[in-house]
Amino acid sequence: MIQSEVDKLIATSENRIIVAIDGPCGSGKTSLANSLKEVYDCNVFSMDDFFLPQEMRHAERYKEPGGNVHYERFLQEVITNIKANIPFQYQVFNCKMMDFSHKIHVNPKGINIVEGVYSLHPALEHAYNYKVFLDIDEKEQRERILARNGGEMLKRFETMWIPLEKEYFESFSIKDRCDLILTSSSSFDFL
Repeated sequence: MIQSEVDKLIATSENRIIVAIDGPCGSGKTSLANSLKEVYDCNVFSMDDFFLPQEMRHAERYKEPGGNVHYERFLQEVITNIKANIPFQYQVFNCKMMDFSHKIHVNPKGINIVEGVYSLHPALEHAYNYKVFLDIDEKEQRERILARNGGEMLKRFETMWIPLEKEYFESFSIKDRCDLILTSSSSFDFL
């Protein structure tokens, strides 16, 4: 399904292709991006690497839908350099350390996948050739988060991160702005 759309983009585009995959936590965005990387040998960028550093974490920023990701830095360090078709590097923000952990060096490739919640923030949306939304029902989302992160983190997701995501999706009508909407399930074949 998505593979045929990427193939169409490759056939008709003269420039770099950038595909965004957004959707709720646990919906399979990373898995889909990794599957596409295996097929296309493309660059994959995770919005998780661009969460806010400590000095930007304040009430005013969190009131902004999608404000808990450093979209300005993503635009400057990643999108601008993909468009310029030059090698570049960016720093990874590690939420466990609450600091930058390392740099990733990137060589230009024809296809670039941006995966993660907030990848379709209005400040970034203009950069994409194709936009995908992965949806998931709440029961399966809860089961995936519990299996991946444990019970304590599930509570944090339910009280903080999921409400912030929902506010972002609703405030910017993210799902309605996508070219393709997929519903995730344990047996779903994304490609």
